[in-house]
Amino acid sequence: MKRLLKPLCLASLGLTLTWAAPSLAQSFEGLDLSQPKKKPAKKPSRGKKTPDTEENTQDASPQAPASNAPSGGMGLDLTSDAPAPTQAAPTMSFDAVDVSGKSGDRQRLEVAISLFKNEEYDRAAMSAYEMIEDTKLVGLHMEARYVLAKALYRMGLYHSSLSQFSKILAVGPDTKFFRTSLEWLFFISRKTKNETVILDELARYANVEFPERFRSEFHYLLARYHFVRGKALDDVERHQDADKSFNEVKRLVLLIPKTDVFYPRAKFLEGLAFFRFGNRAGSAAARRTDLNTLGAIDSMKEVIRVTRSTTGLDAEQIAVNQKLRELAFMQLGRTHYGMQQNRYALFYFNKVERGTSQWLEAMFESSWANYRVGQYEQALGNLITLSSPFFREEYFPEAMILKAVIYYENCRYRESSVILQDFERTYLPVHDQLELITKKQMDSGEYYGVLADVQKKNKEGGNKSDTDIILERILRLALTDQDLKKTNESILELEGEMDAFRDKGDTFAYSELSKQLLEELKVQRSSLIEKAGIMAKGKLETELGALKQLLANGLRIKFETVTKEKEFLEEQLKAGGQVSIVKKYRYSVAVADDQLYWPYEGEYWRDELGTYQYTLTKGCIQRDTANRTLQTSEAN
Repeated sequence: MKRLLKPLCLASLGLTLTWAAPSLAQSFEGLDLSQPKKKPAKKPSRGKKTPDTEENTQDASPQAPASNAPSGGMGLDLTSDAPAPTQAAPTMSFDAVDVSGKSGDRQRLEVAISLFKNEEYDRAAMSAYEMIEDTKLVGLHMEARYVLAKALYRMGLYHSSLSQFSKILAVGPDTKFFRTSLEWLFFISRKTKNETVILDELARYANVEFPERFRSEFHYLLARYHFVRGKALDDVERHQDADKSFNEVKRLVLLIPKTDVFYPRAKFLEGLAFFRFGNRAGSAAARRTDLNTLGAIDSMKEVIRVTRSTTGLDAEQIAVNQKLRELAFMQLGRTHYGMQQNRYALFYFNKVERGTSQWLEAMFESSWANYRVGQYEQALGNLITLSSPFFREEYFPEAMILKAVIYYENCRYRESSVILQDFERTYLPVHDQLELITKKQMDSGEYYGVLADVQKKNKEGGNKSDTDIILERILRLALTDQDLKKTNESILELEGEMDAFRDKGDTFAYSELSKQLLEELKVQRSSLIEKAGIMAKGKLETELGALKQLLANGLRIKFETVTKEKEFLEEQLKAGGQVSIVKKYRYSVAVADDQLYWPYEGEYWRDELGTYQYTLTKGCIQRDTANRTLQTSEAN
């Protein structure tokens, strides 16, 4: 049921300010393209099929190709993790292992394998580690490390497991466990929150022929690697190298069948790659006919088409596809907005469903498109939703600028000036705080510490000033950048894994293996903090620059408003007070049959959000030309 908003004492204006429009860069940066994390399921889904029966009920555990399997004289098969779930778990103890007829070194390896089979993963890991540390057993180090890597995975220590598999892969493709270790990377990527490290590892082996069951996933992950790399190269102005990466994205997408579950995700990446080329083509006029822009539109439409059906998909895949649809609608809306096709932009923005993750952003950006086509009432209605108490944690400073512009367009100069004064009073202290933070001589790790403090304060709560609240919104906004968000999640995940060592029992927690693994995790954490700090500083500098521009634009509008108000007052004095700049509008509360008029009296209800339509009660006498007459005469 649609509810229409009772007219407030506000109105709208019409200065064409392209500087305040939603930035096309927003549509390219910060999109979450990561794959979902695999949850245990009784039946493997298409595109995430695992190679043995145990993985279907527990964790991922690849089985090596037959050509890589050890011979009978090598003891237990290192590439098979456990019996099928229909079999009883082995109950053999350390003393029960049959080691007759085998060398002492091989017996030690068999013991580690048997412990792993018996699900004593901590003991298996320590046993394998002891072999690796024994220089006399160098011939068995590779097999022992493989057992160690799998045991750590089973213990939920995914980053530590990845480190061990990486050491196996670093030896080269001629090793016995190279291919199966590569397959393990896919399973680890489904367990961790940020697969960037996995992408880097996979990219080193881009020329390796993967098994068919992993091929599409590999091509998608490799395309994502090149997309992330291209973005990073663009950020440092290495555009020619970035071109190669984005072209590689488009090439890899062509290798994924349309029927594969990774196809829509890859197609979305392709659309972003096309958009990036089109966005660099030049002016808006050039983009109208740019083939890359048309390619981006076609790719996004294809994403929408292939994600329409949910047949044969599990709940997780349906959720991923739904998110892709939202992002595709947003990208189409932004692309058409950038081409000044505002009604097409509105069509796509309005396709984003109410309450979804992109809904508020779609509502805000559609407000600019509504403003461009003169639908001021709808634009103001959207802004009322954005200012509701339900979204007090959101950060939309441009909303006040847009509202002031709409009032200006409707000759409501006094109201426009008041809004601009509120904007300056609210955001100038925030600007000063951001400037203070970004100008400090801090290393990158300290900039990440600023974000970490915000996360801590959010948990603690307490009394905060208005400036502190808005500053926290900006810092939280920095964490909405998907690259930074994922890196931050990795840091938190690493810290959680480091804490998990204490829960594994004293024997493991205080072992030499734990000490070495913890040191490796600390190195990884320091590296990620360095990376996150650089991104955090860049994001804060970007927000500071945007706020500077908004404050400057606010001053410009304020100057225009005061000047125009002065001119009308002078005309009014010359005419003996007989000249009026505004008139009352006629309006009706009549609505369509499927709508309900509900007067707005200052309160907010969840079911009303997104349905407000502001009714202008007064505005310019010559509404379409009032604020353009002076500009035209000056131009002549």
